[in-house]
Amino acid sequence: MADPLDKATSKAPATLGEGCLSRYDPDDMSAEDGTEFPGAAELWEQLNPEPDLVGAGLPAKRT
Repeated sequence: MADPLDKATSKAPATLGEGCLSRYDPDDMSAEDGTEFPGAAELWEQLNPEPDLVGAGLPAKRT
């Protein structure tokens, strides 16, 4: 039987370059390695509401 602790580990994709030029190898990455977060903008707005700037002498936010 396989070691049950193997499931609790992660492995970074291979890298290209060295030092400050180091980056993940796109050919070694899959959809499991991505950082897609389609609701990020909505969550940001929810957690950081914009204060009412119209009454503060500042221009209103353009949409």
